[in-house]
Amino acid sequence: MTTKHISSAFDRDLQGVQTMLMKMAGLVDEAMNRAAEAFETSNLEMAEAVRKNDRAIDVLEESIKIDCARILAKRSPNSGDLRTVLTVMSIASNLERCGDYAKNISKRTSVLAHAHPVKDVSSALRHMQKAVVGMIADALKAYTRRDVEIALKVRARDCEVDEMYTILFRSLLTHMMEDPQGITSYMHLHFIAKNIERMGDHATSIAEQVIYLVTGDLPDDDRPKGDLTSLSGPEAIDGNA
Repeated sequence: MTTKHISSAFDRDLQGVQTMLMKMAGLVDEAMNRAAEAFETSNLEMAEAVRKNDRAIDVLEESIKIDCARILAKRSPNSGDLRTVLTVMSIASNLERCGDYAKNISKRTSVLAHAHPVKDVSSALRHMQKAVVGMIADALKAYTRRDVEIALKVRARDCEVDEMYTILFRSLLTHMMEDPQGITSYMHLHFIAKNIERMGDHATSIAEQVIYLVTGDLPDDDRPKGDLTSLSGPEAIDGNA
């Protein structure tokens, strides 16, 4: 009878943090899409809203961490349930970072609106962003369904995003050499591309956590990588300022 009571309490607590996690995922998805739209349309009001709304994402992540810590302290979950709690915490952390990158894109959008005009690369950035948004959505689908096959496919797709980034990086280097007056603008565009590429890394991390949740083991092989920028010039900077 006591075991059943503890199990029911654990399930109730876990449902609460998972509800917050899905709410957080929705806010991050909105932030990513609105940041991309603000960049494409130079909508500074929308960019500012993305920056301000990042606080709500941070608050949810902090609440999830606190509640997960309380669950671990009070419920003493078994190995399977423990993996679930740890996975929720990891996914929340990855989503929070994606929210930060959306905020950073919006910051650079505001700068670019008043910077030296440069050649348009918004279509390439948008294509890359859509790929990453799809990866995150599928990684979360893998989590809700406990589906390792979907998670493995998400992990493999990170290579495609890396390849998009490499092509864009080289294109931006060419533009810098051809248009020295636009170097500052092109650097901001590079940082936006890097932010999007990092979001793909976090989508991959979520997928790997799903694999851990279901199997009890993290993938032991190296991630497939298509980012060759270190072979094209100075190593890319994170651009997370």
